Amino acid sequence: MNPARLEHAQADDRMQAVLQLAQSCRYETEHAHQVTRLALRLFDELQPLHSQGDTERFWLQCGALLHDIGWVKGQQKHHKTSLQIILNAPSLPFDERERLIIASIARYHRKALPHAGHAHFAALEEADQHIVKVLAGMLRVADGLDRTHWCVVNDLSCEISATTITIRCAVNGYAEPERLEALEKGGLLEQVFNRQLAIEWHLDRASRA
Repeated sequence: MNPARLEHAQADDRMQAVLQLAQSCRYETEHAHQVTRLALRLFDELQPLHSQGDTERFWLQCGALLHDIGWVKGQQKHHKTSLQIILNAPSLPFDERERLIIASIARYHRKALPHAGHAHFAALEEADQHIVKVLAGMLRVADGLDRTHWCVVNDLSCEISATTITIRCAVNGYAEPERLEALEKGGLLEQVFNRQLAIEWHLDRASRA
């Protein structure tokens, strides 16, 4: 097997393990996949700002798919439960560094921002801490864009200026709760990119057909 095919096969195996863990935790499939799709769209659209590559994109995908698995033990502090499940799940084929990064991305999808007082975050090298901030910032906004869990955002694009990131969303229905929640959760994204976040939406023409 050539190196490119080997790398792809390994990624497929790891993603299968991630999905199996999510399923074992009875994750909310539509919401998790919607948030993951939007997070990856943000990653691609904001590439000029973050310059991260395929590996970091894969970590974001894993963290997004697993962000809510802590619900298996109840809603309260489920982000922290997600962190612990990812850190301790024997079925995940990740080394310690990748586990810490993916678990931290999932943990920071809500509530507190990354902080040196958090042991799992402090255990990372400074460069990896920055990666977590960038990817968790995208995940927080993507999670906000599915606030109602109704998958109303069909697609998005970003316009980047020296002072602002404008996310333009094509929606299939009323999306004001999504817009407000994404703005509320957008502080980390604003912090890492030193730009103010704006969110606009319009009704997707395809949804009118």
